[in-house]
This record gives sequence, structure tokens and C-alpha cells, in this order.
Amino acid sequence: MKQGTLLMFDLDGTLWDSAQAVAESWNEVFQKWDPSLPDLTAEDVHGVMGLTMKEISEVLQPMMKPDTREQIFDECCRHEVDYLYDHPGMLYPRLRETLEELRGMGFELAIVSNCQRGYVDAFLHSSGVGDLFLDYEEWERTGLAKGKNIRLVMERNGYGKAVYIGDTAKDQEAAQTAGIPFIHAAYGFGKAIAPEGVIGSLEELPALIRRMIPGS
Repeated sequence: MKQGTLLMFDLDGTLWDSAQAVAESWNEVFQKWDPSLPDLTAEDVHGVMGLTMKEISEVLQPMMKPDTREQIFDECCRHEVDYLYDHPGMLYPRLRETLEELRGMGFELAIVSNCQRGYVDAFLHSSGVGDLFLDYEEWERTGLAKGKNIRLVMERNGYGKAVYIGDTAKDQEAAQTAGIPFIHAAYGFGKAIAPEGVIGSLEELPALIRRMIPGS
């Protein structure tokens, strides 16, 4: 078992904001299926960030027949990943510099997200930070809840200790389920109750980690 602490990140609302590009990609699919469907906005997507795609489809199209909704959002998943390779989301300021600083402090980095298969790869490719991450996991790839995926990534990389950084109450619940501290990215899309740490911007993270983890 490794002696250090693994730093684990949520993706949407923590490392980038892909809402505008995601809305554009989904609207292309909606228009293909039914031109009468209203276009989604980035605000619509912000409202469902952090949910699984099944939950998202039920929130955004509650009146649609379940079978049709499943087919449409399955296509949305596939098209979104392809779209994000060439239309990246908005990276939060000093993303690479902050991650490099954390690596320089001796930490390895990982991502755990409630996303479809291929979404994290699209982020790693289009953001240019793929070389900085040790591992990642996605909801669709395992079918597991986020807390279990956090533990999965920890265990397969030999870590007994980790910290999870995310922006929503669901992220906080996942960290609690995994039994690890949670840092709230307050610049993201959600809220948290009495987290172990709070950052108002991504670049504040290294200083907070130094305070939370002695010797880092």
C-alpha cells in the first residue's frame, strides 16, 4: 500500500465547464430526431451536471416515452464525446499550472466522474492535461455509484488515503461513502455542507492541500 495521498477530482464544475459544447451536441441529436424539440441551453445543462445520463434524460425530457428517451440520450452520449474532442469545454483558469504544482508536491492525480464511457478521454485529449493523470473512472464503464468508483480507483492504484475534490452535494456524499475528506470547489455548480475544505478557484487548491496534509 502506498504511503501518500491520492488527489481525486470530479470533472464538470471542478476541472472544466463543458455545458455550452454539450448543449450544442445534444441539440444536433434532438433536431435529427424531432425538429420541434426546443433547443437546450448551457443553463439547462448546468442544472443536471453531476447526474448520471439516465437521471439527466428524465429531468430534461420527463414527458417523452421512456423507450424513445433512452434511444435519443444514448445517441446524445455518443455524439457528445465525439463533439468534445474538437469542441472542448471551458477550462478553469490555470488548470495545467495548478495540476503541475500538485504533481510537483509529490501527489498523483485521478478523476472519478458520473459520466458516459469516453467522456474523460475527450477531456484529457482536448484539455491537453492527459499526461498529468494517473487513472480515471466513469459511471458507464463500471455501472457503480461514484463512492464505489472512488474506492475502486484508490484500491487498484494501491492507495489507502485520498482526498476528493468536487463541486456538488452528490460529490460530497460520494466522498463520505468512500470514507475520505472532501474539498468543495465553490466556483462550480453546487453547494456542500461543512466540507473538510473549500476553494474559491482551482488555483487555491495547492495551498489548501499544504494545510490539510502536513509535509506536502
